[in-house]
Amino acid sequence: MSTPAKMLEAVKKKIKREWKTAFVWTFIIGLLIHMPVMLSDVPNHDGLSSMYFDQNMITSGRWFLMIACGFSSFYTLPWVIGLLGLLFLGLCAAALTEVLEVKNSFGIVLMGGLLVSFPALASTFAYVFTLDGYMLALFLAVLAVLFTKKSRFGFVWGGICLAFSMGTYQAYVSMAMLLSIYCILMTAMDDGDPGEKVKRSLRYLYMGGLGAGLYYAILQILLRIQGKELDTYQGISGLEGGASSQGGLLERIASMYRDFFAFTLRGNVLFNGRISGAALLLLGAAALLTLGALALRKKWWKNPVFFVIMALSALSLPLATNAILLISPDVTYHLLMRYQWVVYLLVMTAFVSKYAESHSGNVFFQWCAAAGAAVLILHYGVTDNIGYSNLQKRYEKTYAYCIRLLDRIEQTQGYYQGIPIAMVGVVGDEQFPATDITGDVTSNMIGLNGDILLYTGENYQAFMKNYLGATLNFLPSEAMEEIYFSEEYKEMESFPGKTSTKVVDGILYVKTENMTR
Repeated sequence: MSTPAKMLEAVKKKIKREWKTAFVWTFIIGLLIHMPVMLSDVPNHDGLSSMYFDQNMITSGRWFLMIACGFSSFYTLPWVIGLLGLLFLGLCAAALTEVLEVKNSFGIVLMGGLLVSFPALASTFAYVFTLDGYMLALFLAVLAVLFTKKSRFGFVWGGICLAFSMGTYQAYVSMAMLLSIYCILMTAMDDGDPGEKVKRSLRYLYMGGLGAGLYYAILQILLRIQGKELDTYQGISGLEGGASSQGGLLERIASMYRDFFAFTLRGNVLFNGRISGAALLLLGAAALLTLGALALRKKWWKNPVFFVIMALSALSLPLATNAILLISPDVTYHLLMRYQWVVYLLVMTAFVSKYAESHSGNVFFQWCAAAGAAVLILHYGVTDNIGYSNLQKRYEKTYAYCIRLLDRIEQTQGYYQGIPIAMVGVVGDEQFPATDITGDVTSNMIGLNGDILLYTGENYQAFMKNYLGATLNFLPSEAMEEIYFSEEYKEMESFPGKTSTKVVDGILYVKTENMTR
């Protein structure tokens, strides 16, 4: 039996230079961008109730999330979870060097930088209690494509990886789909036997079918074992043919195209200013010009099949990008679920790095792509930190607000420890108008935007318990229906008004939101 030192040395010899470069630089750039949030403890609204969360989300179809997040414990530990997340992202970047066939060290660094700077990752950091599990799901999605690409029967292992990725977070299936489409296109571009190309391309279809089938089978088995059903939350019940407000299949497909172009062009994420817009155009132009030069050099333009393939790719990419809308058409499609847009940036960078380098006349394209990608990394990194800065301010505003509100509650005549408290939870914007100055940048960065962390009575209860050390007895939301429309509640002023707290029939009414009398 080999010693641990010899085994480690043997493994080290098998690790390629490209993998090391990808892993190390992705990890370093990730630390530089995201360390502020990793070293702090500033929850968003969902994080308030997830200080300890066992991640049993099987009713949302995430049957592997509990295990995926178990490595860091079920406590919210931003530093530990953040390090694990960056570890998985580093492995993901290493796998991408193989999937996208990039050898150039500078191109690999740029790809790693784009992967860890894209604002969807910052939004995921705002939900840090699930970050490590989600990044493992991302790595498994990329690994599914890598296994499929590398061997004849790799689609079997790829399907298993895809099933576990979807069992952790379904949104990353689009990452696997987009990377698979790119690999199929690269296969079509290579010289070789057409029949063999078709066989290699079909592997990705086999992987997707096996992965989706295995995911659904395991989900149904575990649901029956636990005696549960899929929740209607985020439209996940659509997996079992539940009713949808999105109409039939054609309407769903049309909505997928509409959403794709709306987010790409007006989402305020891919670009939110002239500099980032120019950088994106520069990177895109370099990729298109490289493709054009390659088509001229190999005389693809003489073959009608080339144009058919390009047209089919253009039609399929928006659908693959928005695959989650087909699975869950009623989903609230926020930025956490849009990480797959980074694939377009990665692919453009990788394509120029691989093909422009092979022709000396395309050096200019390499410079354009490098400049565009580098500016985007810098821009996204700054954008992420603007979001983190606003998250910190949201926490501090919430802390100050709750200190004042808690004092008022405890000073209300008739208050005693454990008294039932009736509260809607919304903060009135007339008494506390918006002060967030980052809206132009963070408007679409869910978890990082806005002024305050509180939206429900449960949010107040969790914040006061975990950050102010006060355990209050808030009534459940359904108990508020009758109270909310009562004359006593209507006549009260909103906090900080003098009559914003009052004991009525043994219940402490607390009114925080605007309401017309």
